[in-house]
This record gives sequence, structure tokens and C-alpha cells, in this order.
Amino acid sequence: MRRIVLVLLCAGVICVGQKQPFTVDTMLKLARISEPLLSPDGTQVVFTVQKVDLDKNTKPSQIYVTPVLGSSPRQLSTAGDTNQRPRWSPDSKQIFFISNRDGSSQIWVMNADGSSARQVTKFAAEADGILLSPDGKKIVFLSNVYPDCGADDACNRRKIDEESKNKLKARIYTTLLFRHWNQWQGARRRHLMVVNADGSDIKELTPGPNDAPPFSLGGQDDYAISPDSNEVAFAMNVDPDPATSTNSDIYVVPIAGGDVKKITTGPGADNTPLYSPDGKFLAFRSQARAGYESDRWRLMELDRATGRAVSLTENLDRSVGSVTWSPDSTRLFFTVEDRGRTGLQMIQASGGGSRNIVAGASTLDDVQFTSDGRTMIYTEVSGSHPTEIYRATSSGGAGVPLTHLNEAVLANATLTPLEEMYADSSDKTRVHAFIVRPPDFSPTKKYPVLFLIHGGPQGSWGEDWTYRWNAQVFAGAGYLVVMPNPRGSTGYGQRYTEEISGDWGGKAFDDIMAVVDSVAALPYADPARMAAAGGSYGGYMIDWMLGHTDRFKAFVSHDGVFDLRSMATETEELWFVLWEFKGMPWDNPELYSKWSPSYFVKDFKTPTLVIHGEQDYRVPVGQGIQLFTALKLQKVPAKLLLFPDEGHWVLKPQNTVLWYSQFLDWIGQWTKAQ
Repeated sequence: MRRIVLVLLCAGVICVGQKQPFTVDTMLKLARISEPLLSPDGTQVVFTVQKVDLDKNTKPSQIYVTPVLGSSPRQLSTAGDTNQRPRWSPDSKQIFFISNRDGSSQIWVMNADGSSARQVTKFAAEADGILLSPDGKKIVFLSNVYPDCGADDACNRRKIDEESKNKLKARIYTTLLFRHWNQWQGARRRHLMVVNADGSDIKELTPGPNDAPPFSLGGQDDYAISPDSNEVAFAMNVDPDPATSTNSDIYVVPIAGGDVKKITTGPGADNTPLYSPDGKFLAFRSQARAGYESDRWRLMELDRATGRAVSLTENLDRSVGSVTWSPDSTRLFFTVEDRGRTGLQMIQASGGGSRNIVAGASTLDDVQFTSDGRTMIYTEVSGSHPTEIYRATSSGGAGVPLTHLNEAVLANATLTPLEEMYADSSDKTRVHAFIVRPPDFSPTKKYPVLFLIHGGPQGSWGEDWTYRWNAQVFAGAGYLVVMPNPRGSTGYGQRYTEEISGDWGGKAFDDIMAVVDSVAALPYADPARMAAAGGSYGGYMIDWMLGHTDRFKAFVSHDGVFDLRSMATETEELWFVLWEFKGMPWDNPELYSKWSPSYFVKDFKTPTLVIHGEQDYRVPVGQGIQLFTALKLQKVPAKLLLFPDEGHWVLKPQNTVLWYSQFLDWIGQWTKAQ
């Protein structure tokens, strides 16, 4: 007998009242806060705000500042539609940032009040990702340069011009990883550059044929400047076949340019280097196993004098997220995902056990401390509230919000707190899930149910905010939204995460169906009106469910894997399929055929909306086209929605509106949601 436990998590965020349902139109009015940075004098926080311009189909970003002691944030930048990556000067009197106001992405600087903005660089290969050296004399930045040009501006300019004017657009490759996520590999490489703070004397720090630092999906930087301003540490993968390798290591180079030195040797990924404030140690994150992108991230500490590296979190059965040092270099603070939430832990730099600093019903990130260690700045987000910036003090107490940019928009919308549930799977494993009830919920009514399957598969749902699969929008449309975290999910221990590998349609499917059974038994859930949707691996699971259950009235498969054999040789990050399926199809054909949805087409019956981005090279568009073709040949009701200008994710505002409307129209057609 499966058990179910429901725990209400409403902690005074925004509880249900007599307001309007939350819609995609409301969501697109929200200000998206990112990149907070505390000033060196500890008095102000500068940050980036992105807002949607639906008519122009853009998401312009501007720079704001707010006092640490509290007051209304002020907008500092106005020119251009991309202003981001703000960085303080050491005296807190100036802010360096990236802007496109002159027509290209370049480094600019302005006074702390936003006045007297001036351009620092006019580099043909453009600039991004700036870091200011602690002495304020140098700026390290990223640029996509031609390796044989490096910092030679005239050379880069000439080649860019020649390439744009060349009518021949054919591509020729002799190596793998010739395209990645949503871009084809060209002749240019992403390298670290350095320039004087006045814009003079640009030099290349990471020359050669590799991207250095390598491609990243976000999070902390894969490069850092030493406290004495003399050295730059960065991650780089020099494997001759990067399509099959996750083996990045940490290197160092003089900030003035010179010989590059490798300082880590692990077989897996080493990244996010971070110097201690006293310069004696370098913290970084490390994965122990080669080729496994979802291995547990350990927090490492490297002694710069001896070169000895030790793992500080070897006994912690969770992955380390973002990391920051205490101002006195004695402690490390790091975020940890645990059962759908991300809290803050602390460990002594000398080693020992870690302990929780902040834990609760939300997700924390971007942690920073004032120089005296008495005040902490961080961002907080939940499944029912977008990101805001907070302040906390060492004396304890609740965090104080420094920003309220979305209060006016959210004042008239109903955002429903997440609830938790647990169900027992077929092998008695407890499966955790989140539920979002529709607005004006009544326990005496029966609601259509929408199950959302997350991607990864090593990912999770939790107390976080997203603009791409926003559960509040679906709940606002009248659905009881259920977000299960089956085997493969992160935040439940490494063993739980690893049980998905080589078993994509096995235990994870059982876990999801256990949650389905439990939800179907709820008095307010209508088991005759259930739909399910997912993207990436979640799309794979929808495709798998097509051939293995008839419990649902409708499916939505977004950028899902349909045929494992063709996927293996179409995708670009080959280390992923090599690990997940223990080789390529010709190495392990039985495993590929066992778990490929394409082998079960004869059993497809559920009406399905197929969505795919044509620029998706992670799960190429052929997977979606194959699925749609199979559905139509089986006479199953189906619709195909293709986005020629999107990759793995739908990001453009007008495409976002279309995505949500088509999604809701489709499941509404079959579940008849009121």
C-alpha cells in the first residue's frame, strides 16, 4: 500500500487570496534580478535587472544599486539594451560593466551614482565576463578571438570582416564537438584577455586552440584573480577529443601574461577556482570520475605553497554548489541542494565537519560578506516568489529584503505555496514530489492534474523559480500541478542520482507512476483528467510513457529523446551518452534498444504535442520530427510546434507566449480544464 504525506510550506511568502490567477502575461512583467555584488566598503549592492520588452521581442538589462542598510534601489544605466556584469573599483567609487550601447559588447565604466559613463575598450572581438583586479589596475575579460590573432585587434577585425563578407558558408570539420548546444564551432575561441583599467595594452592570457575557460551553463566563474593582483587561475580542458571528455583542470598564469602552469591533476572536472582573501589557498570544485558530468561535486582546497590539494567535503553526500570564503580566510561557505531546497553550509578551512548556516523552504545563492564578516548579502528565491536580494547579520534573525522590484506586479496575482508529498515506489523507495494547487482551491472540487517531468535526467524540481516551466502559470490555468523527483534526481544523495544511469525507463518510470497513483487517490484530484509534460530527459520520459501507460489524456514532449540510437550519434556531448548507456550503440546495442521509446511505437495512443527547437544540438530536432511522424502514422492525435530560432530552451519573449499558449491549449483540449 503506497503512502502519501502532504506538508504545507506556506511561510508567509504570498498566500492565496482574492486575486487574479498568475498568467504568462504577468510572468513576463517581472523584473529578473541577477549578478548582485557588494561594494568593497560594504555600503551598497550593485546588480543587474532584466525586463521583457514583448513588442520588440527582447529582454533588455540595466544596472541598479541599492544601499545595504535599506532604501529604494536606483537604476544607474539607461543607454543600450544590454548592461550587465557590474564590478566595483577597489575604492567603491566606480563601477565597471559590459554594455552594447556603442553597437558591440565592450567594457564601460561609470561613477557609483551612474554619472560620467565612458567606454574603456573598443576591441573587435568584443568583451564579456569582466573581473577587476583587487588593486584596480587590470581588467580580466572574456573574448572570442581567432587563435592566430590573439590580442591583435587589427588581425581580429580583418578576419571578422572577411568572414562576414565571404559568400561561401560551407563548414568543414575534422574533429568532433563541431557544434555545441545551439552554435556551430567556428574559427574563433573563447580566451581570457587582460587590459589596463584605462583601456590600454590588451594582452591574451590563454592562447592556443582550446576554449579557456571552457563552455559553462552559468553559475560561478571558471576564472579568478589572486588577492595580490599578480595571477589568474582558470579552468581549461586540453583533451584532444573534448566531445568525450569532462577532464577540465585548474591552471594559473601571470596577470601580465606568460607561461601557463597546470596545478590540478584529477581525472574528472575541476572548475570554479576561488582564492582565499590571504592568497594562501585556492578553493575549487572537483568531480572524481572521468566522463561523468553528474558526479558529486566536492569542495577542494589547494595549498598554493605546497601544491597539495585536499577534499573538504568527502563525507558529505551532496554536491557543492557556489562557494565563498570568509573575509579572514578561515572558513568556506557553500550552497548545497537538499530535497528541493538549496541552503548554506560552512566548513573550517582547516577541515572537519560542515554545518548548516541557513536552511529552510527556499533557495539561496550569491553569498557575500562585508569585510568585517558581520553582514551577509545573498539572493533568495522560491517556487512561489522570484529572486530578490537580502541582507542578514551575524547576530542572527531573519534576512531583510533589500529589493522589492516585483511587489506591484505580484500584488494582484495569486502565487500558490509549494506543498510536499512522498510516495512509495514499487521497490519501497520513498519518492519526493512537490504540488502546486490552483488559485482559490477548494477541497470539495476535483481538478485536472498536470505532471511535470524534469530534465537532466540528473536534475530536480524544488523551491526555485523558472520562466520556462513555471508551475504557477500552469496552476493559474486551473491545474493541480505535480512535480516528482524520481531516481536520477539531485539533492537526495549520490546513489539516488546514479540509479538512473543505464536504466532510463526503469526505476524512474516506476517512481513517477507511484506518485501518479498517490495523487490520483487524492479527493480533489481527477484521475480521469490527467496530463503529463516534460523537456529534454523529461521529454524522453513522455516518449517512454507513450508506449508504457494509458493513464493520461494528453502529453507534451519538448526537445525529448525519441530514438536512442540516432540520438547517440547526433548529439555533441558524447561523454553523456557514453556514460549513461555504457558505450555507443555498436558497443551496447541491447541497452539502447531496451530503453529507446522508438521501439514501442505500436503501443502509442495518447494525444501528444511535440515541441522542438531547430537550433537544439543537445537533443537534435530530428528526435522531435521522428516522434511526430511515428504518432501520425499510428493515427494518434498529434501536433508539431517547431521554433527555428530556439535551441534546447525557448528564450525569446514572443516564443515564450506562444509556447505557453500552445501547451495550455493542447492539454486543455483533452482534459477540458475549467
